[in-house]
Amino acid sequence: MSMIQALNSALDVMMARDDRVVVLGEDVGYFGGVFRVTAGLQTKFGKQRCFDTPITECGIIGAAIGMAAYGLRPVPEIQFADYIYPGLDQIISEAARIRYRSAADFICPLTIRVPFGGGIFGGQTHSQSPESLFTHVTGIKTVIPSNPHDAKGLLIAAMEDNDPVIFMEPKRCYNGPFDGYYDRPAKSWADHPDADVDEGYFRVPLGQARIVREGGDLTILAYGTMVHVAHKVIDEHGIDGELIDLRSLVPLDIATIEASVRKTGRCLIVHEATRTSGFGAELSALVQERCFYHLEAPIERVTGFDTPYPHSLEWSYFPGPIRIGEALDRLMRE
Repeated sequence: MSMIQALNSALDVMMARDDRVVVLGEDVGYFGGVFRVTAGLQTKFGKQRCFDTPITECGIIGAAIGMAAYGLRPVPEIQFADYIYPGLDQIISEAARIRYRSAADFICPLTIRVPFGGGIFGGQTHSQSPESLFTHVTGIKTVIPSNPHDAKGLLIAAMEDNDPVIFMEPKRCYNGPFDGYYDRPAKSWADHPDADVDEGYFRVPLGQARIVREGGDLTILAYGTMVHVAHKVIDEHGIDGELIDLRSLVPLDIATIEASVRKTGRCLIVHEATRTSGFGAELSALVQERCFYHLEAPIERVTGFDTPYPHSLEWSYFPGPIRIGEALDRLMRE
């Protein structure tokens, strides 16, 4: 399966298992979503379970919060992460606080699907990576898959969670893994081991990172598209690097990170988002606090630059193989 097919399968499975699951958003019904993730769901489950909304992200999220408090398990789609900002007040002031405000009398089982990230020539308003905005808010979870298997398993786990989850989908990986070489032929998920996805129900627990590649020279922490880019760079540089796909930023699998860095003594953090106050800053602080006496080199970050996503300079902004490779070489020289 591609990641699109895996996400569609997760929604299909859960809508069949639980009639409280509803899908809503702009064009998710008849059209099947801007990326076709919800294709066929309205035909199969009807217009009351999968329906189109007006173009109002605030309204979509606000309505979904009300549904969740009422007892449904809504899965709204925001077409691009860049569009989610009108709904931030609803997410931060309402969804994140319902359980705490009501002393757990009410819960908010809400999963907001959000395609994010660059690499598709989308430009400034279709390529942002705002994950750190959500990781800073207590009361919501932030989940990011990197492959079809995890996308399905994590989305099912998110839909079964009783707290609001921001489910961020790296759209550059929808149709195939991306190793950072934009000038080479695109790859599909065909023959990739992580594209072997069970048709039925299964879940990948939230808060468990995955060691993609074991190694002893250094640890690379990544998520989303950057997992594939980092993997390619490790192989090209012949470094015995340990690559960790975080899969979930909140809750975060700190134990796996700590064990890896204590073993390797070096840590490189890679993400697409802008550098200042990005999630890499939180990761860097955690590694420093927990692994300081085991570090053999300063922690490095390779990130997007502190600028709005630039359409004409996309591949300079994107943390690609050259910048990651240079960071690897600096770390290994220490």
